[in-house]
Amino acid sequence: MAGIVSVSQKNLEDRRKKIRRRQQIKIIQAIWRSLAIGGLTGGLLWVALQPIWVLNDPKQIVMKSSNELLSPTTIRSLLVISYPQSIWRIEPNAIANSLQQQPTIAQARVSRRLFPPGLNIEVQERVPVAVFENGKKQSPVQLLDATGVLIPLEKYTLLNPKFKQPSLKVVGSPEQYRSYWSQLYPSLSQSYVKIMEVDWQDTTNIILKTELGSVHLGTLSPQLNQQIKVLAQMRYLSAKVDFSQIKYIDLKNPASPLVHLNQTDQRLKSQKL
Repeated sequence: MAGIVSVSQKNLEDRRKKIRRRQQIKIIQAIWRSLAIGGLTGGLLWVALQPIWVLNDPKQIVMKSSNELLSPTTIRSLLVISYPQSIWRIEPNAIANSLQQQPTIAQARVSRRLFPPGLNIEVQERVPVAVFENGKKQSPVQLLDATGVLIPLEKYTLLNPKFKQPSLKVVGSPEQYRSYWSQLYPSLSQSYVKIMEVDWQDTTNIILKTELGSVHLGTLSPQLNQQIKVLAQMRYLSAKVDFSQIKYIDLKNPASPLVHLNQTDQRLKSQKL
């Protein structure tokens, strides 16, 4: 029995030694790990604080634009950045938000660049698709993009002097058309009939001024695409009707379009096309 007890005590002592050894190894590993992380962090901090990571000149900013309506120099002029400045002190999100507040820019993305040190900036400009008039004589001229956002003409031409105004004109109040413009414009842009003006002053009857004459659409509805298709088919009316005699074309019901002539009480119902 004494031998068995002696062996058991020896085994317990060996186990204790192994446990202590493993604990010591873990402590040493933790110390080395901490030293390695601290050294790496310190090294990265030292590298980050070196003068090489400084924005000294606007030329260190690489500009990319989706539509290339504004030159890189023009976009750089919109940046609020002081030189020299460490690229680590620059806040990309703040710069992007500042650019997006410009009426000419829809979206902006800014990121730091390490090699070579600098910034990468990607912007998506607002593309004017129409000239907006609200019917007031002394109101400043504004531009309209495809989403319904208004852009002051003066500010746009200041940034892009070579800009040519769109041929399409929209008349009305922004509150009347803004929520519907993104639905209407794609259909208008695909029309085979040239459209010069959209009169939105009466929301119950949208009027298009086209190469065929005035076209009454009524209230904007899901049948808009069908109305535009019927309008394209009516290009061939010249064989039946003198366009100069047309007062307006009624497409409120695209299944039964009507052509109203200038003569008193004379109405021509178009044939099915």
